[in-house]
Amino acid sequence: MMPFMDHMSEQQTDEIRLDGPLLFGRVLDGKGGARRINWAEAQVWQPQAPGEVMWLHLSRNEPEVEVWLEHGLKVAEPTVELLVSDSTRPRAFREGDALVGVMRGINFNPGAKPADMIAMQLWSDGTRLVTLRRHRMQSPRDVLAALDEGHGPRDAGRVITELVEALIVRMSSSIVDMNAEIDRMEATSEDADAEEMLARISQIRRNSLGLQRHMAPQHEALEIISRDAPEWFDEGDRREIAESIDRLRRYLDDIDISKESALVLQDDIRARAVARSERTNYLLTIVAAIFLPLGFITGLLGINVGGMPGVESGIAFWVVVGMCGAIFIMQLVLFWKWKWL
Repeated sequence: MMPFMDHMSEQQTDEIRLDGPLLFGRVLDGKGGARRINWAEAQVWQPQAPGEVMWLHLSRNEPEVEVWLEHGLKVAEPTVELLVSDSTRPRAFREGDALVGVMRGINFNPGAKPADMIAMQLWSDGTRLVTLRRHRMQSPRDVLAALDEGHGPRDAGRVITELVEALIVRMSSSIVDMNAEIDRMEATSEDADAEEMLARISQIRRNSLGLQRHMAPQHEALEIISRDAPEWFDEGDRREIAESIDRLRRYLDDIDISKESALVLQDDIRARAVARSERTNYLLTIVAAIFLPLGFITGLLGINVGGMPGVESGIAFWVVVGMCGAIFIMQLVLFWKWKWL
């Protein structure tokens, strides 16, 4: 596997021990801070002050989640199935006064490839925000850290925009790594192992295709959020989403460039390998052409039949050697004249 950037910090994401399906819960105070809330409190929570928003980050593979979404939040059954599903592609839509979305980010967990994407589903009515994941993610933790430090998002719309931004920023790191890897291979000596380089290029192309396959529909999902989000998703949030859309579009362009650069480099390496092979075959052909007439002469003189000239002569051997040398020199002159050498 090619040497992408070390993301060891990505591995330390969500706690292993859960409070029910709850990975973490916060009640935003509308001023950039938040207080903790546990799973039991979350199920009966109601806002106690203006601007309060409850944000719950859940493990969607816990059996309680589906029941709570359907009966606690009164989410429609098809939407619940979407929120807990593993087979998801990026999408977003408005359901009454709620915003439903599925976003994807790069999986930086141990053993994962950059093209492996993990889904984060979200549901929000402006007062309550629920995000769900199956595999560990760092992006929600980044937003949570800002809240715990007192300078985080102040409402549900801004939490969503910052989550989207964090997911997209992490996509960019893999794109930068792929481009840096291509640059290193372009600067590599021609003596490098062609098979190894071709394998690394193939991995880059697969990663590029994987990223593009998920990022293109994510671009469409963000446009839907920007255009059709409920009223609680204010103009500032829409502008932030628009910035994310522009950034994602640039990353898609960068992926296209990475694919083209990898393809050009792949063709160049293959062309160099073919040229070396053809040069080797050419030299072998020249050597064979030189020794073909010499082999014919020595083979003819080596037949064991009566009447062979020079059998009784003491200088016959040297005559043959001189004749072969003359033929060899004449061939070299002719090959040089014909530009075969």
